[in-house]
Amino acid sequence: MAEHKQEHLAEKDFIDEKVDAENISVILEEDENSPIPEVAAIVSNKDEPNLPVMTFRFWVMAVMFSCILSFFNQFFWFRTTPLTLSTLVIQLLSYPIGRFMARVLPAGRLNPGPFNIKEHVLVALTANCAGGTAYAVDITVIQKVWYNQDYGFLANFLLILTTQTLGYGMAGVLRRYLVYPAAMIWPNNLVQVAMFNTLHKDEDLQPGQWSRFKFFIVATVCMFTYQWIPGFLFPVLSAIAWVCWIDPKNHVLATIGGTKGLGVGAISLDWNNIVSYLQSPLIVPWWAQVNIALGFFLIAWVMVPIAYYTDLWDAQRFPILTADLFKTDGDEYPVLDVLKDNTLDRPGYEAIGPLRISTFFALTYGIGFAGLSSMITHTWLYHRHKLVAQWKQSRTQSEDIHHKLMQAYPEVPDWWYATLFLIMTAVSVFICEYYHYMPWWAVFLAILLACVFALPVGLIQALTNQQPGLNIITEYVIGYILPGDPIANVTFKTLGYISMAQAMTFTSDLKLGHYMKVPPRAMFWAQLLGTVIAGLVNLLTATWLLNSQKDVCTDESVQFQCTYVRTFYSASVIWGVISPNLMFGPTSIYNAVNYFFIIGFFLPIPFYFLKKAFPNTFLDYVHIPVLLAATGMMPPAKPFQYTNWLALGFAFQFFARRYRSEWHLRFTYVMSAAFDSGVAFFGLLSFFIFDIRDVGMPHWAGNPELPYCKLDGYPLMQPRSGKRDPWFSPKDKTAPKYNFSKPFVAPPAH
Repeated sequence: MAEHKQEHLAEKDFIDEKVDAENISVILEEDENSPIPEVAAIVSNKDEPNLPVMTFRFWVMAVMFSCILSFFNQFFWFRTTPLTLSTLVIQLLSYPIGRFMARVLPAGRLNPGPFNIKEHVLVALTANCAGGTAYAVDITVIQKVWYNQDYGFLANFLLILTTQTLGYGMAGVLRRYLVYPAAMIWPNNLVQVAMFNTLHKDEDLQPGQWSRFKFFIVATVCMFTYQWIPGFLFPVLSAIAWVCWIDPKNHVLATIGGTKGLGVGAISLDWNNIVSYLQSPLIVPWWAQVNIALGFFLIAWVMVPIAYYTDLWDAQRFPILTADLFKTDGDEYPVLDVLKDNTLDRPGYEAIGPLRISTFFALTYGIGFAGLSSMITHTWLYHRHKLVAQWKQSRTQSEDIHHKLMQAYPEVPDWWYATLFLIMTAVSVFICEYYHYMPWWAVFLAILLACVFALPVGLIQALTNQQPGLNIITEYVIGYILPGDPIANVTFKTLGYISMAQAMTFTSDLKLGHYMKVPPRAMFWAQLLGTVIAGLVNLLTATWLLNSQKDVCTDESVQFQCTYVRTFYSASVIWGVISPNLMFGPTSIYNAVNYFFIIGFFLPIPFYFLKKAFPNTFLDYVHIPVLLAATGMMPPAKPFQYTNWLALGFAFQFFARRYRSEWHLRFTYVMSAAFDSGVAFFGLLSFFIFDIRDVGMPHWAGNPELPYCKLDGYPLMQPRSGKRDPWFSPKDKTAPKYNFSKPFVAPPAH
């Protein structure tokens, strides 16, 4: 009994919205509402089952916004500084459009009354499924840019379609454990519920007080206007590495304070730069940000400097933070020279030598191993009783008032999910065999991995808003089974990892529909609609950029360096071309990375017993899988982006939430969506006005031709070729060849 009570207390501590809950009145008695106070405060326990949902207005806006959002996000995915336009933007924009259509369309079947909240939710759900960029697009890109392959548009689209929708079939099982139970709150959905409720009810505004929609419009315009400064006129403001300005010739200062190094003290005044690789810090709960901060500081600012300056794994031969690939002498690794018919050529590999990566890059893989194994232990320690109880109750017992209200609607039959799952599996087998992506049996193995990890990952995301990925374990497994084949490796990774991730997307949206009382069958078809549209638009956008932009995804391109895709490519070489046996096996210098699996497995155990011994302390907020996943986006994310992200998180999710709670409740989430929108509009407009015409800002102090920190991103020891020497121009053929046994000393700048 005491154990159950302790688990319940720890579980409640995961939900860091207590101040919000205290500032919203809950009129109904506790037993008439959700047992979770945050849900009871935000989610209505009333329903109107007769509201029309899949109306003409829905179809028009769903298709339109799915196309727009999928194009925007795929376009910015290629950008040197990526950006993701959130569904909150569509949620806000669709509201006035829906009301306008309700006003101007003739009354009848096309216009069945006022634009209602369930229509609005369904539009947002469709756009949410269209908002993420299809992971399989990266396979198409690396095939064209690096491996000189192209299987054709049909093969690419079928691969995208299957990997994006196969996981939806898993949601039919997951909904019993991740949607119906009241404890599975999915914190990010509460943000959307709050926005829907406030948009569809008359705000009780005081004289001179702004509505949320007015605030959104003004904030979007302000951010759009401001973004021209760091984004075009004054780019230095995007990353102010003042520490290495003290002495630009000092390599230690550049490594510690540079934006391509550890980023200590670096400041960014560019919203796009801060949120490029992480969610908006305005919506992530503060307790989760604390875990991310702790993990970041321990890994990036403690482990990495120690490893680098002790020269672990020849760390000083390479930049401290990079996803690039190197030879043992520090030069760029010639991947094509070790390939024959796009598989590893052992004689070529023996001639070139082993692949080397930055020590930080190797450590991130180790941390990823630890995070994956810790997730298994954490789920067992904290949630085993809940899983058993839910298994027993899933078919017989309603969880709370929201689940009871949903009984008014026909549930999606299990055979719908099963049919979708089987059809997509069959198509996956066909395209992988016919187009030679990978063998048929690898399809089943990838799907099995996704199924095994879907539930524990879903439990973590439903409680913490953080999703541990399967990308590392999938490429690790197939790298041992099919070594030397990069395309098979990334295909297996995509099928295994993204099937699980898409299952989470579908389940999260089901929970949002559960909160808003949207008919489940309407949600099912709306989510499929958004996913199919997004897959097509993603591929069309990627194909257009690959064919129209010169030097796309290379260092020569200023605007489209494709940081995500380049990391994806590096992973395809590490795990596919070279394979984990050569890269992390017994003969490799990186062999110790494998021990992180064991470390991660045992790490949650002492914290579990410490929490039981010392309840109601800061230990209640320590979440090992979230902590270990903190640096999961590095690289390509840089440390200075984390520090600025955490600073904004402190300002809004801690300070504003605690000391300006009324303002925080009304405007913080709206501001996040507005800032994303303003930056996105600036990015597209500047591209079509300037970038597409190769017109740039003239060089001046705020847009220097050469960086102020000239050693930022360079190794302590230069390669013999001198190719990465920042003190000599590329045209200077007299650049010295450095002795590898000596540290790099910068010559005088000219």
